[in-house]
Amino acid sequence: MRTTDRTALVVGGTSGIGLGLARRLAAAGSTVVVGGRDPERDAGRFDGLDTVRIDVTDPASVLRARDEVLDRHPDLDLLVTMSGVMSQEDLLDPGHAVAAETTVAVNLLGTMRVVDAFLPHLTARGAADVVTVSSGIAFLPFPLMPAYGASKAGVHAWTEALRPQLAGTGVTVTELVPPAVATAGQERVNPRALPLDAFLDEVLAILATEPTPQEVVVEAAQYLRWAERDGTYADLLRVRSEPLSQLPGR
Repeated sequence: MRTTDRTALVVGGTSGIGLGLARRLAAAGSTVVVGGRDPERDAGRFDGLDTVRIDVTDPASVLRARDEVLDRHPDLDLLVTMSGVMSQEDLLDPGHAVAAETTVAVNLLGTMRVVDAFLPHLTARGAADVVTVSSGIAFLPFPLMPAYGASKAGVHAWTEALRPQLAGTGVTVTELVPPAVATAGQERVNPRALPLDAFLDEVLAILATEPTPQEVVVEAAQYLRWAERDGTYADLLRVRSEPLSQLPGR
């Protein structure tokens, strides 16, 4: 995949991995728009980047953002959708359903809405790229965050269906499968979290290969992606279930 001289929209690009990727694309000579629920709040972080307000849980907001972006950037040819929320849940507490519904609405339905909104434009171009973002947790759950894992597994399955449906349109589909990355305090709670710059270096190197793999899985995510194949799934899941003992009342 060409990562230079693109016109890109990164939805969920106002912080973390999304903002890091947006900055890398801009530094490589691409025109980049970052989308988030309140991009004006921290406008100083977006020097050199265009912004658009978008709430992926609101279909009307997604369509307004699409029209705004395409009005300003009719040559858009790269869509990255990575809005995401991650919450701990105690499935024995009925109140967990609120967090679960929000997680699915943002992570899974949000991905679908954004791609659906831009597909007519991208397919009309006859040459474009879509990048969805799942997670290593889609393949090896972290039981403390059950809806997050389920939503990201859904993103993977939906992406696998999207790719053959777009065969012959000129739109390629790539799934990014991150491990824990040291953003938003992850480095404080997970010593295995990969430094953001190291993660982005590896991602961009993989994206630049020809042909680009359908899944971009950095080295630190390989043990998650292939645990079932490698026979390590049960042992790893047991270890990843240990934090459940920290839930109140356990």
